[in-house]
Amino acid sequence: MYYKNILLTIAAFLTSVSMSAFTIVIDAGHGGHDAGAVGSFSKEKNINLRHATLLGDMIKERNPEIKVIYTRDKDVFIELNERARIANRNKADLFVSIHTNSSKNRDAKGIEVFSLGVSRNKENMDVAMLENSVILLEEDHESKYQGFDPNSTDSYIMFEFMKDQYMERSIECADFVQSNLVDASGRTDRGVRQAGFLVLRATAMPSILIELGFISNREEEKSLNNDDQQIANAESIYKGIMAYIHNLEKRGNEVILKSDSTNQTAPAEATPAEATPAAEPTAAPVAAPVAAPIAAPEAAPEDTDKVIYKLQILVSSKPHAFDEPIFKGYKDVEELKEPVGYKYFIGASTDYSKVASLKESSKNDFKGAFIVAYKNGVRVSVEETLKNK
Repeated sequence: MYYKNILLTIAAFLTSVSMSAFTIVIDAGHGGHDAGAVGSFSKEKNINLRHATLLGDMIKERNPEIKVIYTRDKDVFIELNERARIANRNKADLFVSIHTNSSKNRDAKGIEVFSLGVSRNKENMDVAMLENSVILLEEDHESKYQGFDPNSTDSYIMFEFMKDQYMERSIECADFVQSNLVDASGRTDRGVRQAGFLVLRATAMPSILIELGFISNREEEKSLNNDDQQIANAESIYKGIMAYIHNLEKRGNEVILKSDSTNQTAPAEATPAEATPAAEPTAAPVAAPVAAPIAAPEAAPEDTDKVIYKLQILVSSKPHAFDEPIFKGYKDVEELKEPVGYKYFIGASTDYSKVASLKESSKNDFKGAFIVAYKNGVRVSVEETLKNK
């Protein structure tokens, strides 16, 4: 009886530990009789599954303290509502849905990561409609989704009235993943966006949906089916998620990751920036500005044909005044308004080495800051610009 009680106690302890583990649900879009988008020689469902399992394996191997759950790990059809229920039943801390884009425009290309929100333009609406149309393959979808018609813009009005308590963290995670994917692939940065995805609507945790590229674009279809590029894509998503988790740790003074994978996986220019959630004002740094901020590089010249390097230090869903303590007294802060929030940079310069030097000298002020590159006002891959020098 004594030993039985000990065993029961140990079992209860192990159960409590496993329940408290940080849980990530990885959703490979489509599957089974739902092929998703179809290219010239491949199907979206297979591309999604390959990336999902690669990502899951990386997390489990490098961070065994994180619990990984797949909505599917083989070629089967899972209803949209069930994908969300899997995440909710397991009390997931993050939901990552992986998809491949398609367009009637064969020249359309690039990477984009979505969080739940209102489709502000036709392009975002088209992507949401394409992904939501999978419910038409489900039996009795009219009652399951309360009459939602994925092909009617009127059905998306409901997203106007939805206040997602996880929106800030979803945007933050999306930004980390997007930045890493673009830098690793060198492909077009289509940005972090919001749209009315049903699979994200029903999840009770921060959730993102990744569009890896366009299967309708012949070159991107080849890349999406290339083993080396698939591994690189999964690695980039992994880095983005790890950086997001590190930010949660810093803000919450908690330990999620028992192993520090940052040094072995994230190159200097691909380490995401620290974000301050609007819903958690106490998370912003409150230290007074330093007496003598480190000198930043000179302002970038007006020549827009040149590549401008900047140090991204913050992403937020709300604007910040440049004299707020969060900017530590730096005087050359630059703000960029995007559809899903605000990004802040310092040290704009055409000289990469100067921005790299600033990154090193300011690392104690802006932990997790990373270098980005712009040309003619458009985000470009840092890696590719350095190759061309």
